[in-house]
Amino acid sequence: MPSNTRDTEIASRMLRHWHEAVPNDRMAHLVKDATRGFLRALQTRLARHDVQLGHWTFLRILWERDGLTKRELSIEAGVMEPTTVVALKAMEKLGYVSLEQRPDNRKNIYVFLTPLGRKLKKLLVPLAEEVNALALNGIPAKEVETTRRALLLMINNLGADAQAE
Repeated sequence: MPSNTRDTEIASRMLRHWHEAVPNDRMAHLVKDATRGFLRALQTRLARHDVQLGHWTFLRILWERDGLTKRELSIEAGVMEPTTVVALKAMEKLGYVSLEQRPDNRKNIYVFLTPLGRKLKKLLVPLAEEVNALALNGIPAKEVETTRRALLLMINNLGADAQAE
């Protein structure tokens, strides 16, 4: 099945699930499916520029805070260090980042964007903005703000729970 047909089928089944099968299912499932939709739409757009979705997360972080250690980047991205190492090696081969050690600290490896990695921001950020606009189409601004506040409160609540453990 071609990717577009497969994506259409997945979206159709997801919508049917939410509207017919279990319209009052748990919030976690609704958020997960919304996230899957966001990521699928972004992945499709990134692929047109030969950028992997997994690289997007690291690029986005580095655009804000260049020069993090691999460990810091892993924590910021919320992934295990081996996942970060694999992604960074691929990104280094693509010319997006350089990995450097400092003479005063040979233990840590620092990740820096290359000019190409920095240049990707102007190309890729509008794609993410397009996906956000698509997702929010038809939702009044007041409801978007309410949803944003609710999601931030959920994130805070779940973060507090993780710290309590």
